[in-house]
Amino acid sequence: MTKKYTLKTANAQLQTKIPYDKELNPEQLKVVLEGDGRCLVLAGAGSGKTRTLIYRVAYLLERGVPAEYILLVTFTNKAAAEMKTRVQELLRYEPQGLWCGTFHHVGNRSIRMFAKELNLSPQFGILDEEDSRDLFKSCIQGLHLKTTERRFPKPGIVQALISYARNACLTIEQALEKRYPYFLHLAKEIQEVQALYEKRKQGSSNLDYDDLLSRWIELMELHPHARQKLTRQFRYVLVDEYQDTNRLQYQIIDHLTAYHQNLLVVGDDAQSIYSFRAAEIRNILDFPKHFDQTKIFKLETNYRSTPQILDLANESITHNAKQFPKKLKAVKGLGEKPAWVAVKDPTQQSQFIAQRILELRDEGVGLKDIAVLFRARYQSAELELELVKRDIPYVVRGGVRFFEQAHIKDVVSHLKILVNPQDELAWTRALGLQPGIGSQTAEKIWQKFSKGAQDLDIIFEARFAQEVPPRAQAGFGKFKRLMAKLHKPELLKHPDALVEEIIQSGYDAYVRENFENAADRLDDLKELANFAHTYESLKDFLTDLTLREGFRGETILGAGREEADDEYLVLSTIHQAKGLEWKAVILIGLGEGLFPHPKAFEETDDLEEERRLFYVASTRAKDELYLVHTQTRFDYEWGDIIVRPSLFLEELPGRVYERWEVNQEAKEKGDELTIDYTE
Repeated sequence: MTKKYTLKTANAQLQTKIPYDKELNPEQLKVVLEGDGRCLVLAGAGSGKTRTLIYRVAYLLERGVPAEYILLVTFTNKAAAEMKTRVQELLRYEPQGLWCGTFHHVGNRSIRMFAKELNLSPQFGILDEEDSRDLFKSCIQGLHLKTTERRFPKPGIVQALISYARNACLTIEQALEKRYPYFLHLAKEIQEVQALYEKRKQGSSNLDYDDLLSRWIELMELHPHARQKLTRQFRYVLVDEYQDTNRLQYQIIDHLTAYHQNLLVVGDDAQSIYSFRAAEIRNILDFPKHFDQTKIFKLETNYRSTPQILDLANESITHNAKQFPKKLKAVKGLGEKPAWVAVKDPTQQSQFIAQRILELRDEGVGLKDIAVLFRARYQSAELELELVKRDIPYVVRGGVRFFEQAHIKDVVSHLKILVNPQDELAWTRALGLQPGIGSQTAEKIWQKFSKGAQDLDIIFEARFAQEVPPRAQAGFGKFKRLMAKLHKPELLKHPDALVEEIIQSGYDAYVRENFENAADRLDDLKELANFAHTYESLKDFLTDLTLREGFRGETILGAGREEADDEYLVLSTIHQAKGLEWKAVILIGLGEGLFPHPKAFEETDDLEEERRLFYVASTRAKDELYLVHTQTRFDYEWGDIIVRPSLFLEELPGRVYERWEVNQEAKEKGDELTIDYTE
């Protein structure tokens, strides 16, 4: 027998009246009860902004506003689903008709309602990121651009550039100047690609993700009937994470709320860190200027961190001139002061972090409750090897481990050939990086080489080069010249010099042409050379990397300890960590020239965004925060250098942290770190 269970809808009589005054703090309650009109809710980190939004929606529904007249906009499908579920659980019925989703989701729904006005079929398709990239590739080929004679960006970069320009409301030239200045001379050709892309996309009755915003704006600007229908339907518009909106999204919100003028946005200008994705902080900073009679609310009660952690974060962000001043107040009781940890060099930094993690675990803090955060991906390279040596399992949030990244493996493939000329995978990978050599051609070249070859000398023989297919001759010649430079006995003792030679012999150009985040990847490669400097031979360097590749996180901190299979440490960039929290956070790379990024000093706005990044990192910590500064480091270009503390450390008052000096003493069973605590 099947028992049926029926959810009550908004038309049914309510079973309960929500006791808002008992379930919300005074700051949240004020937003829920007084959120009519144009409202800016400045929600500090850990202040319960999602809870406030949910209760505001519930309050509107209980007040009699039909669900279909409410629009709640979020930034991810996961967040939208969570909010809908929480509203339903709070009300104890399903509010059917509620509009809740991402900008793109709501845009898709709106465009389909008025497809005819835009000369679209209601059944139009949507190109996902891969489909869009394939179409860009086809357009580049269709224009017969000389991509081999002149360095031309790969389809993925063209796609990212045009998307950035559209979302930031910039011209192609302006977007190139900001993101890809080394391709500025190709602006005309890129515009031609964009024009053909738009023509072919429309001809196939498809839209891409950016069209779901731009065509939505077009619908409201050029079609009065559609504008009237949409703007009068949405009596209340609520927007989450408003500090992350771009110019297109601001325009959409402006249009949608023009009639009823009930707009409530929730965000935190102190956590605006995504300008590289076209997020525009001016949207939130200038909100009171854009919208008349704005009511400003502040959520400053923090439920996440200790007073000591918040004291540090509050002091740091005061150095930003462009902001809405806020001061987070803790609900939690007193804890330990954040620690400013001074270590000798990156090696000692890795040793300290590994040892401190083990100590925290012995104190009852699970690995999943600990995170190591960093400004740039390359800053975790040496730490990852130390974690492997200590059998500490870890995951890299939002990406792959440092040595598993494509550009790192590309460079290492050349090194593997030097040590083991019979390494087929290394050969095919390295060859495939050259122009005119695809996977099949690389395999053919390998097959010719592998027959009887015991060392690399054979590839330098003229007879071998003659057997390479004609269209691959140029690329193979370039590969042969590179390997000839690398194949010198004196260089095999200097893996750092080998890495630098590979980069400078054309791989740096390959990175710029093939990867959207080229600058970050080139920083990674520079760090690979710096890291290789610590090894006396190429063989030792590759041996360590090979041992790391065999590690899959299955070992749990030593024998005899029973733990859950998913017990692991989290490594993450700060950008990927936003919105998350851990009991203990270790922030590394806090040195001059590392964090803030050196280029940030060229523009005040960039430096302030870097400081917001430091603020976001600090406020991820619930109970313990460690700020690690390496006093020296090796730079392949400059050698050993002294590293001053980050500006973000030096500008903090001494009362908000305690100083830790790390010393290393030789013990009978190995080295052990000791920590001096200095007030």
